[in-house]
Amino acid sequence: MEKVRKIIVQYPDGPNSIIQILQDIQNEYNYLPREVLDYVAETLHIPISKVYSVATFYTAFSLKPRGKYHITVCAGTACHVRGAAAIRNEFERKLGIKPSENTPDMKFSLETVNCLGCCAIGPIVVCNGKYHGEFKLRDVARLIEGAK
Repeated sequence: MEKVRKIIVQYPDGPNSIIQILQDIQNEYNYLPREVLDYVAETLHIPISKVYSVATFYTAFSLKPRGKYHITVCAGTACHVRGAAAIRNEFERKLGIKPSENTPDMKFSLETVNCLGCCAIGPIVVCNGKYHGEFKLRDVARLIEGAK
């Protein structure tokens, strides 16, 4: 818990820093482990239910491990009509996983979201926070190979 303690002490004590703390923890572990959330609640002197309500409210947080390369495909209307379903299917085929799953080596995880708010440049794929607009089916292989 030394890594977590170092993250927590960077912020003012109390519940007002919970989002920033959880973001830093997720950046460190790639998800929010249960024992870490317990430690955060105890250290900040807030109920675990408050920590979980924040961790489950924001879709940026994950309570289960994610791959080293976390790929998100937008499934919103604008992206959908521009081929997002075919792009998602190609990621599934090439990686051998479905949305909300990780590859066995934990190198990749895949998810879909309802909207990323970039409708004008859809379809959108995000890999580890980097947005790829006007994504094409042929770009799937390039993104995967570039991550290896």
